Amino acid sequence: MAIKLIAVDMDGTFLDRNQSYNRKRFRDQYSEMKKQGIKFIVASGNQYFQLKSFFSEIEKEIAFIAENGAYIVDEGKDIYNGEMSTETINEVLKMLKQYDYPDLVVCGKNGAYVHASVSEEFYQQTLRYYHKLSRVTDFEKIDDIIFKFATSFPEDIAASVLDDFNNHVGKYVTPVSSGHGDIDLIIPGIHKARGIKLLQERWEIADEETAAFGDSGNDFEMISHVKYGVAMSNAIPAVKDAAMHITGSNNNEGVLDAIDLILDKKSPFY
Repeated sequence: MAIKLIAVDMDGTFLDRNQSYNRKRFRDQYSEMKKQGIKFIVASGNQYFQLKSFFSEIEKEIAFIAENGAYIVDEGKDIYNGEMSTETINEVLKMLKQYDYPDLVVCGKNGAYVHASVSEEFYQQTLRYYHKLSRVTDFEKIDDIIFKFATSFPEDIAASVLDDFNNHVGKYVTPVSSGHGDIDLIIPGIHKARGIKLLQERWEIADEETAAFGDSGNDFEMISHVKYGVAMSNAIPAVKDAAMHITGSNNNEGVLDAIDLILDKKSPFY
């Protein structure tokens, strides 16, 4: 059965260590994808406004599953957005205050928000991932649809922090690792696999006709969901175990190598 849908994570997967990719090679591949009737999805925990900046020439042609599935856009049109309840937002903020944790990013539909007290260095670093970013004095007074909370900790303690989050606010949000010590607190039941399923139904494409690429904990569901789940060689063990194929690293164009195999109808995709 021919593959009709390709979904890619970005950080650690499609993008290299310099937050870039081989644009000419992908442009040629995308042209061939269109000829073969293959849909392309960008599936990431990052902000929609940041994600579409990587694909400015084709952003109105492809689909985006942003914010770990909380915001879905197809051909420039909103398809779905989740929304955290006020109770959930308040419970998470109360828990984070116990950490005395200032470097928090609250992610909404209209933009992302950091506290006014954060350093300029943190603000500029965050701006790389959240192109619409504002400083606020009170997180509880943000006037926006909230999708998730993004946090980051030293890698050596991230696993224990993840456990703490599960214990303290697990009934309100789902804590997921997105690699390198980053932990997102997302709406339960909303993840990349759910977004892929929604678009599959929209386009009438089966799991057996879908390939998905990822490297981190927030990719596990979509790698497990589709028939052709592909892990990067730099992926965490759980993602590799769930995948049917392991490609090269994000720094060696592993996704593009696998796309060539798909377009050429070669093993292990055919």
